Amino acid sequence: MKILLAFFVVVGISFLVAATNLTGLVSNYLTAQRTREDTQAAESLAGIFGSLMQTADSAALNNRLQESAEGLDGRLLLLDTDGKVQFDSFNAFCGQRLAVPEVVRVLALGEISAYGMYRPGRDTVARMSGEAEAEYVAYGAHELLGPRGRIGALLYISRVQGMMDSLRSVQLQLITTFIVIAVAALILALFLSRVLTTPIVNLSKSMRKMGKGDLSVRVPEKGSGELRQLAENYNTMAAQLENMDQSRNQFVSNASHELKTPLATMKIMLETMIYQPDMPAEVRQEFMADMNHEIDRLTGIITDLLTLTRMDNKSDAMKVEEIDLSALTVETVRLLTPVARKRGQHLESSIAPDLYLQGDRSKLNQVLYNLIDNAMKYTQDGGEIRVSLQAEADQMVWQVKDNGVGIPAEDQEHIFDRFYRVDKARSRETGGTGLGLSIVRQLVGMHGGQITVESQPGQGSCFIVRLPRQEGGGQAS
Repeated sequence: MKILLAFFVVVGISFLVAATNLTGLVSNYLTAQRTREDTQAAESLAGIFGSLMQTADSAALNNRLQESAEGLDGRLLLLDTDGKVQFDSFNAFCGQRLAVPEVVRVLALGEISAYGMYRPGRDTVARMSGEAEAEYVAYGAHELLGPRGRIGALLYISRVQGMMDSLRSVQLQLITTFIVIAVAALILALFLSRVLTTPIVNLSKSMRKMGKGDLSVRVPEKGSGELRQLAENYNTMAAQLENMDQSRNQFVSNASHELKTPLATMKIMLETMIYQPDMPAEVRQEFMADMNHEIDRLTGIITDLLTLTRMDNKSDAMKVEEIDLSALTVETVRLLTPVARKRGQHLESSIAPDLYLQGDRSKLNQVLYNLIDNAMKYTQDGGEIRVSLQAEADQMVWQVKDNGVGIPAEDQEHIFDRFYRVDKARSRETGGTGLGLSIVRQLVGMHGGQITVESQPGQGSCFIVRLPRQEGGGQAS
C-alpha cells in the first residue's frame, strides 16, 4: 500500500502541477489575445469616431456606430469629457454618466486607453453587453481626439463569455483527463506494487519461518534484477546457515562422543580397581597406564577443540612476521626425527634454502608438525616419510609424503572434516583426535593458502600445502 500510495501521489502531484500550469498558460494566452484584439478595435474606432463627432450629423453618426458595434458583436458608446454618454449603439444610456473604471482612467487619469475584464453578475452583464445568462464582460476605453485635443472617450463593451466558456471547457477536459490518468495510474500502481512486493513478502515469510528454526525454507528465484539477486543471496545465506547448523549439531554430537569414550573407559577401569581390591599389582599398573593414556587423549581432544573454537571466533589473531620457512622446516624435521627413529621409520627431507614469506611462525610450525605427525601415525614401522619445501612461481609448496596405509578415494574429500576418521578403531589406537587435519586446513586458510591430498590405499598419501609468497591472510596483532 505504501508503494501504491507513493506512486499515486507522485503521478497525481505531477499531473496536477502540469494541468495547473497548462490551464494558466491557456488562460493567459486567450486573455492576452482578446485584450490585444479589443484594444486595437477600440483604438481604430476612436480614430474614426473622433473626426465624425466633429463633422457628421447625429443620425449618420448613430447609424455608423450601430453598424460598427454589430460588426464587433459588442456595444459602442461615445462619451464627452465629463463622462456623459452622447451616443450609444443600444440607444439606452444616452445622457447618462457612466462610472466604468476604464472610462475614469482615460478621462480622469489621462490614460490613452484602458482595458479590463470583470465578473459583475449576470444582471449587470446583461444590462451592459445585452448578453443574457452571461457572467463575464470586458470594457475597452480609448480617448477621442478632435482638432483642439481630447473631446471625450470611446467605450467598447466586449462580449467575452464565449472565450471564458472555451477556457472552462479546456479546464474540464484537463480534469477529465486527470481523473482517467489517475484511475489508470492507480490500477497500474496496484499491479506493479503486487509484482514488486510479492518477492519481498515471500522473503519476509521465509525469514519468519527461519526465525522459528526452519532453516530449510527457500524462496523462489523469479524475475530479474535486484529482486532476483536478493532471492539468490537469501537462498545462499539460508543454505550456508543450514549447513552451519548441521555442522554444529554434528560437531556437538561428535565432540560429546569423543569425550564420552575415554571417560567411559576410565570409569570401567576405576570400578574394576575399586571392586577388586586384591587385583594383582601388574594388572593394576597396566590399568593405571591405560587411564593415563586416556587422560592424555582427553587432554588432546580438549586442546584441539579450544584451538578450533578460537579460530572459529576469530579470536586467535595472526602474529604476522617475515619467516625463514626453510629454517622452520629444517627445525621441525629435526625435532620429529627421534620419534621416527623410535618407530623404525625413515624421515627424510628435501628443503630449498632461503625461502621466506609473511606469516605466523607458531601456526605454520603447527601445520607442518601435525602433517608429519599424522604421516608417522599412519605409516607402518620401517616405513618412509619424506618432507619437501620448494618454490613454485609465486607460491611456497610443502609436501609431506608417506608410504603408509593410504586413504580410500571416497574418504579423501572428508578427511579435513572435524572428527572424521577413515578407520575409527585404528585412529583411536594411535591416539588421534580426528581434529588435526581440520586444524591444519584452517591454519593454512588463515595464511591464504590451500591444502590438498593425493593418496592410493596401500601406497601411502601425499599432503600438499601451497602458501602465497605475499603477506598471508588474517589480522596481525
